[in-house]
Amino acid sequence: MKLFRILATLALFALATITEAVNLPGPVVSADWLSKNIGDVQVVMVTGDTATFTRAPEIVTDPKTGKKFVAEVGGHMAGASLFDFKKARVEKAIATAKVKFLIPELAEFEKLVQSIGVNAGKPIVLVPLGLEVSDVDEALRVLWSFKVYGEQNIAVLDGGLAGWLADGKPVNVTPAMKPAGNWTGKAPDSALVATGDEVAEASKTGKIALIDARPAPQFFGITKSPSITAAGHVAGAKNFAPDILTKSANGALYFLGKATYEALLRQIGVDPTAATITYCNTGHLASGAWFMAHEIVGNKNVKLYDGSMHYWTLENRPVVAVPM
Repeated sequence: MKLFRILATLALFALATITEAVNLPGPVVSADWLSKNIGDVQVVMVTGDTATFTRAPEIVTDPKTGKKFVAEVGGHMAGASLFDFKKARVEKAIATAKVKFLIPELAEFEKLVQSIGVNAGKPIVLVPLGLEVSDVDEALRVLWSFKVYGEQNIAVLDGGLAGWLADGKPVNVTPAMKPAGNWTGKAPDSALVATGDEVAEASKTGKIALIDARPAPQFFGITKSPSITAAGHVAGAKNFAPDILTKSANGALYFLGKATYEALLRQIGVDPTAATITYCNTGHLASGAWFMAHEIVGNKNVKLYDGSMHYWTLENRPVVAVPM
């Protein structure tokens, strides 16, 4: 009986612990929410500029107004891990071609996530630098990768590190020594990953919306990224340019609201509830459009074309461009 009571007490304690675990409020969290709950989540800073993690931020005071602003971002939240975006995508040999910018295989992604100390069963908050859409999309690309491999308990910090600093929140410049984590994923979710054949079918039939998440000059073929071999866009695609993904305030970038994104999608000719595929040059900026439609708008029938126009043009598939 004594042993039974001890076991029952431990079970109740475990249940209470689970019940009291923090719940993410949604796919986006504010600096205030993170500040209040930082001990109950795993903070992961995502950037290709890894020196930022241990660089002191530069806060400047306007001599006229006395208002402080962030001249240079740096540092990280206490206990944060660093995810090097340069490791977030890999090259794979597919058929006779070497395709860059693709999501790592599950075992490779698990190894990378574990190496930075991320554990299973605890919410994850990704932190971009928050200065430019491209760095916000770095975090969103990593979030998409986590989702592909089954992680649901994950969000991104609105405003990123820049917004955190603008709000006067504290940062560290010395990385914490963290043991390897035990995070594991699941088989890739095909509902989130589009193939080239699916994009071709969408272009041909119009039954699935195509969103091109690149700047307008690249969409129209006026300019071209070196990562692709032919300028222009996939026939039938609509342009959701990266500069409409966020708004700027106090030197940081913040997401718009669900209703605003729905209105923007309608303005470019895309039904917010329709089956959709997002793409860009490599699958980086497409992550922002995917996050907007799938996570904030809530359309769960949205896929991202991994490799995007890089992969598409390697296969010599057709593009549409304005005459030059």
